[in-house]
Amino acid sequence: MPSRLADRRPDVPASRLVADMVPPPRFRDVSFESYRADPDVPSQAAAVAAARAFAAAIGDGAGGRRRGWFRRTPDEAPGAGIYLDGGFGVGKTHLLASLWHAAPVPAERKLFCTFVELTNLAGALGFAATVEALSAHRLVCVDEFELDDPGDTVLVSTLLGRLSERGVRLAATSNTLPDQLGEGRFAAADFLREIQRLSGRFTVVRVDGEDYRHRGLPSAPSPVPDAVVASSAVGDGVTLDDFDALTAHLATVHPSRYGPLLDGVRRVHLRGVRTVDDQSAALRLVVLADRLYDRDLPVVAGGVPLDRLFTPELLAGGYRKKYFRAVSRLTALSRDGAASLGSR
Repeated sequence: MPSRLADRRPDVPASRLVADMVPPPRFRDVSFESYRADPDVPSQAAAVAAARAFAAAIGDGAGGRRRGWFRRTPDEAPGAGIYLDGGFGVGKTHLLASLWHAAPVPAERKLFCTFVELTNLAGALGFAATVEALSAHRLVCVDEFELDDPGDTVLVSTLLGRLSERGVRLAATSNTLPDQLGEGRFAAADFLREIQRLSGRFTVVRVDGEDYRHRGLPSAPSPVPDAVVASSAVGDGVTLDDFDALTAHLATVHPSRYGPLLDGVRRVHLRGVRTVDDQSAALRLVVLADRLYDRDLPVVAGGVPLDRLFTPELLAGGYRKKYFRAVSRLTALSRDGAASLGSR
């Protein structure tokens, strides 16, 4: 019988949260040279040049006080950052990972994490210990930088401020410009000042273009019959789950453990995928989709098409960018899953 993700309860020590902060397997070997800039979108080549220059400057001993990358205001602490903003599938994570690889400092002195992993680290270690742990590094890269609630706004703004004060260089990606963080999420004027102060720590570099995961490719493959989903779930590292059981299990596992939940997995099979209308469950699926995509794991799914995973109401709400990103990534992984079945 194939194993089930719903049976796994990974025990993850806090020390692993830091040790795992490196580019995920999908981006382990990327570089600026391997980034496929669209010749019809000049901002992509410009972003490569900007990220390459930023990475090179990290090793020059100037710390965060290199004037070319830092627009200082009276409220800002010493520090510098680059912020890659763009839509889905334009290669922002590829560029951020390339920046991490190119930065001329030892691997143990640079970190690469998602925004969720950063907030989870603060929750596991405590704020002061997180500042100390990250301050030992020259570069911190934060992928998919989105602030979803007021608490995270204050936490991350303060954390990055402390790191900037200690000369840590910061690089981030997001689908939202820094001075627009929080729009459509919560109407809290008290946090606007924190959001604006955070935006001042970065030089914004726009990355335009269409989602490369769909560029010239067919739409999401049709769902696989549930009987085929089950019968093809054979071999080491192949899991088989009923969708409802897995979504229920995710509610019992902290999102910081969704990566370890996939340790040793090489393909995921899901029966009975249905449209989700509960926002809490939907956001947990977004985190799982990100971890699946990080690890380049093919997904074989039955039920509704994956582009109907979330209701229209969720796709029109404040977290719509996260949901569209998840659909984009799951669609790419389902293509891989369909291809893997065709090669059997």
